[in-house]
Amino acid sequence: MIIVIGNEKGGVGKTTLATNLAALAAGQGRDVLLVDTDTQGSAQAWAAIRDEAGVTPRVPTIGKYGKGLPAELRGLQERYDTIIVDAGGRDSVELRGALVVADKLYAPVQASQYDLWALERLAELTAQAKGLNPDLEASVLITRASPNPVVAETQEAKEFLADIEELQLSSCVIRDRIAYRRAAREGRAVHEMKPADPKALAELSYLYEEVFGDGRIQKTY
Repeated sequence: MIIVIGNEKGGVGKTTLATNLAALAAGQGRDVLLVDTDTQGSAQAWAAIRDEAGVTPRVPTIGKYGKGLPAELRGLQERYDTIIVDAGGRDSVELRGALVVADKLYAPVQASQYDLWALERLAELTAQAKGLNPDLEASVLITRASPNPVVAETQEAKEFLADIEELQLSSCVIRDRIAYRRAAREGRAVHEMKPADPKALAELSYLYEEVFGDGRIQKTY
């Protein structure tokens, strides 16, 4: 399975989502590879910190760029059962190429009008990709949402996406929690922190189930 975490909009938490999902998948016994297609190399930096600290399980992480990305991802599928692609925050040849071979796209977005407007362009890219990859499943995931449950940030997104058939809204919401930032500094995911933030852990577990559909995850944390 190839899962792309990508959006044209920057600063929406793509690397946070990709690294946490990859670490949890590895902890569940999946043979996972994290592919960083952003020249900033944030996912690779996270993986380097993780390796230096000796955090297990190891999450193999590589950087891949350029027009040859689709063929490279197909080749990597022969070695890994799960490939998670951290795509840069722009309309890039890497984002377009990854969508052509992906099984699923998760587009992190903050519930602001500016981010929602940017989804119209992402919908166009998704429609183009589906011309070559008709089985692509594309979802929008609200990230960095207010931790205040009174703030109903998903409703505006639901209304906006109602007329965009290429994208569906994930039922998962990732909130703005310091646990994600602390984990990133240590090359870890939120479920690997001691003590773990139960709310962040619940969000990540819910997302994992939505992405992989394994049923109840094996709690190794």
